[in-house]
Amino acid sequence: MTPNQRTVRKYMDAFGRSDRPEILSCLTGDVEWVIPGHVHLHGKEAFDGEIENPAFAGRPTIHVTRMVEEGDVVVAEGTVRCAMRDGGMLNAVFCDVFVMRDALIRHLTSYVVPVPE
Repeated sequence: MTPNQRTVRKYMDAFGRSDRPEILSCLTGDVEWVIPGHVHLHGKEAFDGEIENPAFAGRPTIHVTRMVEEGDVVVAEGTVRCAMRDGGMLNAVFCDVFVMRDALIRHLTSYVVPVPE
């Protein structure tokens, strides 16, 4: 694994544990997170506020099925499941596009598509 891929793996593993300090250690100070149609966040503080989104209960189960890298971009595909506070479940596939700087996440675009159980 390259340094960028190790950071993305560390980030994904930390997200699955809801380990906020570990997640934040993977980010640049000027990080941006875009979930098209949902949110566009700027900075670590805003990112931190979205880590434990109030719509979800418990920790997500994240499985990365593929990771590829070209230049300063790492793309990770996979699945995510998480209980919702309203009693439902999020069952989705994702494609996360990470733009890296010095082996830290500078920009993240998360494409999340719910799929039936």
